[in-house]
Amino acid sequence: MERLIHKIADEIATAGGSAYYVGGYVRDRIRGLASEDFDIEVYGLDLASLEEILRHHGRCEAVGRAFGVLKFSTTRGDADFSLPRRESKSGSGHRGFLVDLDPSITPEEACARRDFSINAMLMSIPAGEILDFHGGREDLEAGRLRHTSPAFVEDPLRAYRLMQFAARFEMTADPGTLTLCGEMELGDLAPERVFAEFEKLLLLAERPGHGLAVAREAGILDYHPELEALVDCPQDPTWHPEGTVWEHTLMVLDAAAALRNGDRRRDLALMFGALCHDFGKPLCTRRKQGRIVSPGHSELGIEPTRRFLGRMSRDRALLDEVERFVLYHLRPADFYRVREQIRDSSIRRLALQVNIQELVEVARADHLGRTTPEALASEFPAGEWLLAKAESLQVEREAPAPILMGRHLLERGWREGPEMGALLKQAYEAQLDGAFADIDGALRWLATHDPQSPLTPPEMDN
Repeated sequence: MERLIHKIADEIATAGGSAYYVGGYVRDRIRGLASEDFDIEVYGLDLASLEEILRHHGRCEAVGRAFGVLKFSTTRGDADFSLPRRESKSGSGHRGFLVDLDPSITPEEACARRDFSINAMLMSIPAGEILDFHGGREDLEAGRLRHTSPAFVEDPLRAYRLMQFAARFEMTADPGTLTLCGEMELGDLAPERVFAEFEKLLLLAERPGHGLAVAREAGILDYHPELEALVDCPQDPTWHPEGTVWEHTLMVLDAAAALRNGDRRRDLALMFGALCHDFGKPLCTRRKQGRIVSPGHSELGIEPTRRFLGRMSRDRALLDEVERFVLYHLRPADFYRVREQIRDSSIRRLALQVNIQELVEVARADHLGRTTPEALASEFPAGEWLLAKAESLQVEREAPAPILMGRHLLERGWREGPEMGALLKQAYEAQLDGAFADIDGALRWLATHDPQSPLTPPEMDN
């Protein structure tokens, strides 16, 4: 793909323009990493001329024509080509800008509009010369995120970008940049944009907890009271020697990040479950007989979880899954504590409510996100026990399917209706209790539980 980009850059130069890699590609190359983050900025050509050149080499789609962005696709890969632009604030939020595409803008002027110095470097194509007007290379080497100019405050989404960049690249935030973030009004941002930044934090960072710590420094928690409430909420040092619910939650997030498997949907639910699992504690934490307790915090955590996620997303399936993790995150430890008394039926019924395999991962992160000896040794016997039990019952991923079906009752002369539904429900409850495990056992159960006077078989009904 790079060879094709170099060929296109030569044609751009012949037409009177110049092309530069920008953003992540330059960052990665300076760090000695391979990159397929092909973002190219083109100077000296208008959009129509650039589009004409690109169409000779592949598909070209104007996904952001107003912003001068062209999506280029070939069998070799994809790249984004853009023109330099001037932006002026015209309203609130992330979209409140007037954009002026101007091929005559200089690279130095264009770089000044970028968010952080590490994203404001250019690499000429094909020569590979680095243009660094804002000390990006020095900041990258120092592990520092620093804004390029006071215009940083014009786009409040940059506060959230600071959060996820800090976590993904293990960087600290420049004090001046944190001050600017505190001056931003974040309440008018589009919910889906905020969600996208949280998604990058939770799915791409090895230590997302660090990003949340930076978010607190940047004043972001003022707009997420469910997170803010965790900061000073105490915990009993016997079970949580690491400190407050906030400190515990950051550790849980980092533990959960190590359990991701690359399945976006599964990982997103896992990570939000880890983030929200103790949202109920600030509502019920109190001292009792010299101990700090939080009775019922799992149940109380549902409503703040719903508020927190509901402000960012309308994905009802994701919200439901996260809420189930919050509600049941203590169940592995609770069951293990009295494992000699736990019946198979209890585990089967838990499988009706939640994916046990995924629940164990949330509970594992909760358990390891502390500084007890067991957690420091990466041991979670409660999770291993529950998962083994669920696997032996074949319910680790989903509840058992009903064995006795409506067709079996129809064969015995039943007709569809409320009575038939009630008997099927009774049969399923018996199945969960272990009364039968196959169709032969189900039919034997039915023979003893069929009402004395079932409906007349259809062939006898005149």
